[in-house]
This record gives sequence, C-alpha cells and structure tokens, in this order.
Amino acid sequence: MTPLLELRDITVDRNGQTILDVPYLEVAHHDTIAILGPNGAGKSTLLRTAALLLRPTSGEVLLDGRVADEPALRSACAAVLQRPLLRRGTVLDNVASGLRFRGRSRTDARDQALPWLERLGITHLATRQARSLSGGEGQRVSIARALATTPRLLLLDEPFAALDETTRSRLIADVRGLLATHRITTLHVTHDRREAAALAHRIVVVDRGRIQAEGTTTDILNDPTVVDLIGADSLLDDALASRLHVGPRGISEHRKSPPSTDF
Repeated sequence: MTPLLELRDITVDRNGQTILDVPYLEVAHHDTIAILGPNGAGKSTLLRTAALLLRPTSGEVLLDGRVADEPALRSACAAVLQRPLLRRGTVLDNVASGLRFRGRSRTDARDQALPWLERLGITHLATRQARSLSGGEGQRVSIARALATTPRLLLLDEPFAALDETTRSRLIADVRGLLATHRITTLHVTHDRREAAALAHRIVVVDRGRIQAEGTTTDILNDPTVVDLIGADSLLDDALASRLHVGPRGISEHRKSPPSTDF
C-alpha cells in the first residue's frame, strides 16, 4: 500500500547551515510514529516540514504518493502544540472551531464536536469559557478540537511536556486509547522515551537534524545507543509505565488501554 506520507531528499537550511537532512521517511496509514531525540535535535523542524508549515530548501513531501502542496496538507492534518491555543468562547465552541474553519455550519460543527468532548472527559466543561481552564483541561480541549476534524494525520508537538506528572500520565493514557480505537495516523514529537513507548508503534530517533535510528518501538528502546543519546531520565510516572507495560529499556507488549475520564 502507498504510504500516507513520504519525505524524500528533504533539507532545510538556515543562516547558511543545514539544520535538517532527511533522505527518506515514510508514514504508513494508521501508524503512530514518535520522533524522539534530545532538546534542539531538529524534531519540531522535521514535524513542521512534514506538514509544509516550514518550506524545505530542497526535496519533496508526498501525500498518497503524489507531491503535496500546502492546501492539501493543511486539509489532511491537525496539530496539537505544547501549549493549548484557545480562542475566546466556550469549550464547545473551541472544539467545534476546527470544523468551522473547514466550512461546516455552526450546528453541524457542534454536533460533530460533542462526542469528542465525551471521549476526552470534558463534557462537563462544555459551557465553560475555554481561557479559564487549567493547563491539563485546556490541552484536552486542544486534542478534542484536532480529533473532531477527523484528520488523516495528527501532529503532536510535545503536547504533554508542560503538564504536571499526574495530569500528564492520565492524558497520555487517554490519548493512547483514542489513537488505537480510531486508528489515527500520528507523528508525535517527544524527548521522553517512555512517552514514546506509551504511544508509538515506531520510533524515529533524530539528532543534529538527521535521523540516527529508525525501527519498532521495542527494538529502538532496547538499543543502548539510543539511551545514551537521549538519556535515561523519564518524566512518566512508574504507575503508568507499569500499566502500559513500559520497562526501563523499552516495552514488552503494546496493549490497548481504555480511555479514562478522570483528571
């Protein structure tokens, strides 16, 4: 089957230096790939280039085997960033806003958004002003907004990094369940190897703007050179690691976990 997304001979130059150099990367349908590496490795640059939010200096981005342009990728993708970007208005209106931008009527957008409030455990916040929420609640709104658009490709740029440990672990568990249930193709930028283990089927290790390793989650996280590159520390709490079968050097099994609705 033709991959959903391909990057071919991609380079990005800045101030006379090449900050990203990717000869080839493919994203298969229904796959979840973690782009893993230390801070400043070029992970977010790779993610932004894959969505043509950042124009490559050379190379091509292909969608369904054809060279893609910005409108095609904008239509196919939805993104969740490290900090929730919330508009004025209620939680429901925020979750529906992505659909409104895509031309849906206000009524249709709200009807399609409501199930995603339930799936993210925020139905009780529907009428609250979005900008009054806590960080964890706001990030749930951002994720619900992205998923409500039924994206072909979900882009996650360290969306859990700014959250406290308890909120973070619960949200990771819920997102993991949703990605598995709805088979959402995902690119997830993270510097945390246990976070990658919790969500990803495959891992692409990036450092100094280049892919250093690529493979299944189990193989990559059992590679001692990867641990040396990104460090052994993890912010993911031991309870969630045990629940998701994440060991100190990788995962023994990638099981589905049902979403929780607690915070």
